[in-house]
Amino acid sequence: MHRFKDTLLVYFKGLGMGGADVVPGVSGGTIAFITGIYEKLLDSIKAVDVEAIKLLFTLQLPLFWKKINGSFLLPLVLGIATSFLTLAKLIVFLMENYPIPLWSFFFGLIIISAILVLRVINRWSIGVVLATLTGILAAYLITEATPSETPEAPWFIFISGAIAICAMILPGISGSFILLILGKYEYMMTALSNFDVMTVAIFIVGCVFGLLSFSRLISWLLKNYHNITIGLLSGFMIGSLNKVWPWKIPVAFRINSHGEQVPYLTKNVLPGEYMRELGEYPHVLTAILFMALGIFVVVLIEKVANYKSKRAN
Repeated sequence: MHRFKDTLLVYFKGLGMGGADVVPGVSGGTIAFITGIYEKLLDSIKAVDVEAIKLLFTLQLPLFWKKINGSFLLPLVLGIATSFLTLAKLIVFLMENYPIPLWSFFFGLIIISAILVLRVINRWSIGVVLATLTGILAAYLITEATPSETPEAPWFIFISGAIAICAMILPGISGSFILLILGKYEYMMTALSNFDVMTVAIFIVGCVFGLLSFSRLISWLLKNYHNITIGLLSGFMIGSLNKVWPWKIPVAFRINSHGEQVPYLTKNVLPGEYMRELGEYPHVLTAILFMALGIFVVVLIEKVANYKSKRAN
């Protein structure tokens, strides 16, 4: 029963990661960090190496399962996949119809997460401060990048998957937003909605390639330069707040694949300017409540995780 509860909890964490990765500006890596599975996830991915593949192809399945920590990785991947296939449409609906509450929730979630992650640093130094500032600047510049027109050839879909998955496992760097910059966000959302098996398969192969290579680098950095790496990752989260600011006004439009005019570029504004420019009520109180809800969710998760950790010890 205890093992089933743990498996179910990992599955729900996967749901959270997948749901976050669907939103341009929010990272599944942030959710992994918040829920305390980030380093475990990296170690599990890193374990999928040549030795693991040999075990798989020689049908030594119990050894393969143990090596890759399958009892953790499988429910997590299933949770992420479930989100991609089911929550994608819900989150897109919320983005289109309730953007201020949605962005406010993620704003609160990310800002408290960054603060809690910074508390993990046990020794501050000039290097840690510089790493944190570098992370903030890098994430900010990425969120300010302009989406581009790119080819729809299989090779570029593969590359897009490899790059996006690297971003997805970095807290604060949104894989979905990287896809947006690469001009492939809507293309891949449409492919998922239409069950375009070939396109999705090529993208997944690219993701696997990027995941297996990049996770090793992050894992090595965490083990050898822990405080500096945590500072850098926290900086990514803080810098990404620019993308999830609740009040935005469109400054450029484009025609999507359905022939509809949709915002192409937006800029962040204060609630007063939002109301003046768009003639819409800014829902400040609602935004504050959803920011508070995001903060509450993270604090609750941390308290539960700490309680379980103390009981285990």
